[in-house]
Amino acid sequence: MDFETAMQELEALGKERTKKIYMSNGAHEPLFGVATGAMKPIFKRTGISQQLAEQLYATGNYDAMYFAGIIADPNGMTEADYDRWMDDAYFYMLSDFVVAVTLAEAEIAQQVADKWIASGEELRMSGGWSCYCWLLGNRPDHEFDKDKLAGMLDIVKQTIHTSPERTQYSMNNFLYTVAVSYTPLHEQAAATAQEVGPVEVGRDKPKGSKHIYAYDNIRKAVDKGQLGFKRRHVRC
Repeated sequence: MDFETAMQELEALGKERTKKIYMSNGAHEPLFGVATGAMKPIFKRTGISQQLAEQLYATGNYDAMYFAGIIADPNGMTEADYDRWMDDAYFYMLSDFVVAVTLAEAEIAQQVADKWIASGEELRMSGGWSCYCWLLGNRPDHEFDKDKLAGMLDIVKQTIHTSPERTQYSMNNFLYTVAVSYTPLHEQAAATAQEVGPVEVGRDKPKGSKHIYAYDNIRKAVDKGQLGFKRRHVRC
């Protein structure tokens, strides 16, 4: 499938209601409003295509950028490529659910995510922590350094309340994911989440702030017998 055909097919799948939902979460024009599940039939025809992915991502169209993440070749991208994609990820649905997800299937995932976490930039930090969540929820425990992850739990404990808001969301999710999907550190992650307590986000939202609390969700996962959960695939 060529670039023009892909864009035409994405546009045909757009829904105004979906578009409004995406825009309420931070997306802006251009976009069509394509439900992610509706993209799967197009993927069956394109398969993995890094060239097409690059063309689509460069449009700045949210739906095209999302589909680019689905068809990209994770190990065909360099660290510089991931940095370039992150440069254009203008809100969290791109940084955390397109770029970080694609990176999570690459061999260089941890080294790039580590750099982003240390960057001091909100969406890069958020993408880095999110990447670890995708990794931990998919890859076997033996692929991770237990001491390194323990140190990351300490970083979250020390900095989550003073970090940028989107980074707070991803750090909170990291606490949950370590506790549920990385069993060697379940106890430490749960204790850290309890010590961190609720995290206030959305102070500048019209409806006011809310609190996110990883420990509550960890307890629910334990009650449902979900410890050790691993998903079969990262990307859809």
